[in-house]
Amino acid sequence: MSSREWWMDFSARPAQLVLTASVARRYYLDGKSKTDIADELGLSRFRVARLLEAARLGGLVRIEIINPGAIDIDLSADLQSAFGLRHAVVVDAPGGDPGTLRQALGRAAATLLTEIAADDDILGLAWSRAVSVMTHALVRLPAIPVVQLTGALIQPDVADSSVDLVRHAARVSGSAAHFFYAPAIVPDPATARALYEQPEIARTCAMFSSVSKAVVGIGRWAAGESAVYDATQPEARRDLHRRGVCGEICGVLVDATGRPVESDLGRRMIGVSAAQLRAIPEVIALAYSTARSPAVQAAIRGGLIDSVVTHSSLARALLAKL
Repeated sequence: MSSREWWMDFSARPAQLVLTASVARRYYLDGKSKTDIADELGLSRFRVARLLEAARLGGLVRIEIINPGAIDIDLSADLQSAFGLRHAVVVDAPGGDPGTLRQALGRAAATLLTEIAADDDILGLAWSRAVSVMTHALVRLPAIPVVQLTGALIQPDVADSSVDLVRHAARVSGSAAHFFYAPAIVPDPATARALYEQPEIARTCAMFSSVSKAVVGIGRWAAGESAVYDATQPEARRDLHRRGVCGEICGVLVDATGRPVESDLGRRMIGVSAAQLRAIPEVIALAYSTARSPAVQAAIRGGLIDSVVTHSSLARALLAKL
């Protein structure tokens, strides 16, 4: 029977209408069980169920899922299901100004991290512009240690370094900050090996295996889409592009399948490795440029990230490629 037919039936049977409304009120507003309602009104549980169905079909009861904020609930659920993510948060914002998107994603990621961080977690932070915004949006965290995952990449438009992010998050949590002073990229592999032997760096890197939640950025291997790309010499950029590099996560270079690409640049990076990143139980990636869709897919395929905070345009681009 259609909704209109149910309503016509109610209009011709006022007693039925009053009874149905009474059952619906007890169930949906008062939170009573079908059994309790049946006992109160002297009805069978089966009839109570039928009256509740009539209330929905007849328009007496309308069930709506209300979006309480700027989160696109449907896109978030679709993205989480399609890629098997632990968490997916899609901000209801179109692609546009990168700064505006970073602000929106940073706030959403800060809220997510505050919600899911547990007392026994150890938080890892990698430097990126979006992670910087997230860190400064944090107002509350459990008393958990915070670990630096990557060396510093100095950008002219960003004042915060990797160390600054870790120290700020640790002040919010009221716990220990584990950091080191070193660039993300050094001139040669020998320098990288020497730095890894420095006590300060060695102690922090030893914490990588204990990190249980991490927040990272994702870069596409293209100009303006990755701080690592922009900090790399043109010849090296072209060589890595020819070798299939499509993106980077914490300085880990990956191809379209998510497979790490070994390179001289990778051996000159100071920070978490692909194996260490995969071992972290939950890695949350912030991605705000639609052009980075292939890099996000690669990071998911390679098992380098488990959760995503993004915006509606990028989420649709990801889903369209399935």
